[in-house]
Amino acid sequence: MINSKLATWAVRLLRLVIGATFIYAGVVKALSPIRFTNDIHNYRLLPWSMAVALAFYLPWLEIVSGLAVLLDRFHRAAVAILALLTIIFIIASAVARIRGIDISCGCFGHLSNHLSFAWHLGLDTVLLALLFALWRSKHLRRAITV
Repeated sequence: MINSKLATWAVRLLRLVIGATFIYAGVVKALSPIRFTNDIHNYRLLPWSMAVALAFYLPWLEIVSGLAVLLDRFHRAAVAILALLTIIFIIASAVARIRGIDISCGCFGHLSNHLSFAWHLGLDTVLLALLFALWRSKHLRRAITV
């Protein structure tokens, strides 16, 4: 019983951390779409028109997915979307780094400007691990209740 309550609180805390992180990141980007467009374009992976489109839609996807995680609605879809976005970002960052492109990710606005590539990669890897843990916690809970 105590383990069950502890696990429930741990999952709630995990949902809060992940949801709030992506909501914050999405709001920062949504408030400055031109800056975010430049951040995307600096990776030199997409044409300007696609960078503009992503800069206007991606933040809202992060906000809505973060809210879904926080409110525990459409949980599996939201976690899958956020994990996919994180994986794409990790790959794009690694490709840019390999190509010698020094970029600022723009993930958290000015808060992330002074972090090194290693810090960005480490934080994103931790975030991906937390998303995976949240995915598994929900999956295990469903398997137990069925």
